Amino acid sequence: MTVRFDLILRQARLEDGTLGDVGIASGLIAAMEPRLGRCDNDFPGEGRLLLPGLADHHIHLLATAARLHSVDLAGMTSAVAVIGELRTKAAMLGPGAWLRAVGYDERAGGIPDHMMLDAWLSDRPLRLQDRTGALWALNSAALALIGDPPWPEAVETDAYGHPSGRIWRGDDWLRSRIGGDPPDLAPLGRQLARCGVTSVTDAGAHNGPGEAALLAAQVRSGALPQRLTLMGREDLPEAAEYCIGPLKLLYDERDLPALDAVAARIVAARAARRAVAAHVVTEGELVFFLAALDSAGGAQPGDRIEHGSLIPANLIGEIAGRGLIVVANPGFIATRGDRYLAEIESSQRVDLHRLASLAAAGIALLGGSDAPYGPANPWTAIASAVRRKCTSGEVLGPREALDPQQALGLFRTGGAIRAGAPADCCLIDHDWRERVADTIAPDPVALTLIDGEPVYAR
Repeated sequence: MTVRFDLILRQARLEDGTLGDVGIASGLIAAMEPRLGRCDNDFPGEGRLLLPGLADHHIHLLATAARLHSVDLAGMTSAVAVIGELRTKAAMLGPGAWLRAVGYDERAGGIPDHMMLDAWLSDRPLRLQDRTGALWALNSAALALIGDPPWPEAVETDAYGHPSGRIWRGDDWLRSRIGGDPPDLAPLGRQLARCGVTSVTDAGAHNGPGEAALLAAQVRSGALPQRLTLMGREDLPEAAEYCIGPLKLLYDERDLPALDAVAARIVAARAARRAVAAHVVTEGELVFFLAALDSAGGAQPGDRIEHGSLIPANLIGEIAGRGLIVVANPGFIATRGDRYLAEIESSQRVDLHRLASLAAAGIALLGGSDAPYGPANPWTAIASAVRRKCTSGEVLGPREALDPQQALGLFRTGGAIRAGAPADCCLIDHDWRERVADTIAPDPVALTLIDGEPVYAR
């Protein structure tokens, strides 16, 4: 039977070195031959490498999309620079419009409260997020618009019960008070497609029915073309637009919850046939998660450590023994490495953003951007996993470097280029391995297909 192809990739190269035509039909890879017949829709492969589409295994979609429309303060370490940027962008807005700023580095002026922000910008409501994403700071004009007490625990108050302007991990509550339309994901979807990303996992710990509905609508509209998995709370509903991922556990070492309470959530996840994924940045958070797993009856396949920013050598075996996955963020070496060198003692740097030592212990590794807190381009993270270079050019943890194929594997979807497989794939400049060695932000993607449809073509 003659197959009618929707698209033929002419003379693409497979990972085994084979050169040939790849026919796409009905969203699938329908044929792979040295030469296929005529098709009205061809794309020149020109010997480029055809790979399964990339996956971002840890991203915050709504926050990343919102950042595209925010004042970005990343890299500014002086109050003068921050104030200048805020006032310049504020002058472009209408009277009384909110100004949203992200990426604030406390080295510029400390941890801000409403009085500090009033001195910087007082003529409109300002909300400013720190570089970690844990803190929102509001000026007095913004505080006047968020309603009346009682305040949730996330809202820091002074001795008189008045809000200081600092809101710690209170995104959902703040959003409910200030309202506003959700950000359009179309620009982000296009950006990810340009990078070859065909699937994403939203790692929001507070994802519930409301967030799920927002994201599902963006998938239905085509604004987000990537396949979507949602982490989140226990009440995430089933929907055709996404897959339900692990139950997300979020806690801070400075204020750890009761171990029994976290263990109970893990037990509930098991009953719902869900894995668990814990936010783990510090050694204390890692030890706490391991203890919670043990208290809940042990780890199960699919359980994940998100970030694993600081893993001491003596705990590598504990992670491997439980069969846990570590979802790493190697892009942070490129964007935060110089800060690590300045602030973290040399004896601890060997434990930062481990990769090679975890792989050598048999620990499964996945890669995530953690955007908007890390770079959304996976090729930046892949290059960083290979080179371990900071912005300054200094190398951080060279023994943890991966080879290019291993680094690419962090962001693989797990699919394969074979007849009958879904046509979620990307066509890559064949010299991408060499380019990773030469430049921190390679851009090697010529074509991205999702379900057989081109979502990006260079």
